[in-house]
Amino acid sequence: MTLTATATDRLAALRAEFRGADAAAATGYLAACTAGLPTAGTRRAITADLAGRPDVAGYSRAVEASRSHFARLVGVAPDRVAIGSQTSAQVSLLAAALPCGARVLVPEDEFSSLVLPFVHAGRGIEVRAVPLRTLAEEIAADTDLVAFSLVQSGSGEVADLDAIGAAAARVGARTVCDATQAVGWMPVDASRVDALLCHAYKWLCCPRGVAFLALRAEYARTLTPLHAGWYAGNDPWSSCYGGAAELASCARRFDVSPAWQAFVGAEPALRAFADADPGALHAHATGLAARFRALIGLAEPARPSAIVTWPDASGADLARLTAAGLIASGRNGRARVAFHVFNDERDVDLAARALAR
Repeated sequence: MTLTATATDRLAALRAEFRGADAAAATGYLAACTAGLPTAGTRRAITADLAGRPDVAGYSRAVEASRSHFARLVGVAPDRVAIGSQTSAQVSLLAAALPCGARVLVPEDEFSSLVLPFVHAGRGIEVRAVPLRTLAEEIAADTDLVAFSLVQSGSGEVADLDAIGAAAARVGARTVCDATQAVGWMPVDASRVDALLCHAYKWLCCPRGVAFLALRAEYARTLTPLHAGWYAGNDPWSSCYGGAAELASCARRFDVSPAWQAFVGAEPALRAFADADPGALHAHATGLAARFRALIGLAEPARPSAIVTWPDASGADLARLTAAGLIASGRNGRARVAFHVFNDERDVDLAARALAR
């Protein structure tokens, strides 16, 4: 499959963030699903911060700008987004709000950071795992919450959000969606679920330690701010001492104290992705993935994905890719490659040739 010049042209500004002196790092890098490459803007921002004096006011501006950029990426208002450093900690807030004996439905082989907070929440909460392809069908009247990744980390499979959302709505079940493996290469609408999580160090190419939780206002009112600290205050700079501080009335009440340097580096990357054309990003990434599948004889999935996986229990295929100088990954007995905005058809062909040896 040959990518259209139009899609690539619409991504020129974003692609330029991965060129220049560090362009060689992107060649053969097929691991955005593990960790993204830093943008030029991220490098400049972190370097400038480390070379100067700490600027606390500047750090706060970077945090709030990052929140706004992410809100744009997922189509909600900034006041519906809480900031954090790890998705598992944010999921624990949702698990803690479940009633005793609640029933949670998850896909089999789901990433553990989304599952373990529910498994270990206690209070008789029951977690049941079913195949992703039948997740919507398994949502029943006694299901209280459905937690799933929009794109599966281990297989690259894209969830049927329409079917899951419709089935959950019929029985009044909450929907919790981890979009860590989706935001950055596919259009995502957080308003379609009760809670959407994203750690931004993968497809959004941010430093690790920048995570977001987008909440429906009605759902947010049912949650307890268990991790409340000074940054969860209505005015963080007046809530640094004592226990009488007024928490923010919006999703900011679920903020944790931000990792300043991480957000300094995240802000320019998030801005670059928020400014990019999401349709062009999706076409570029899935087009490369489709070309790769065709070259190595894999069938196209039910829904296009930028992640390609195939059985590789011995690790032989991953070893071939590594020996050819490519950066890929292996997960759950499968080889895994990912195609992002900084990749092109040369990366596809390099990978296909490595596997043909």
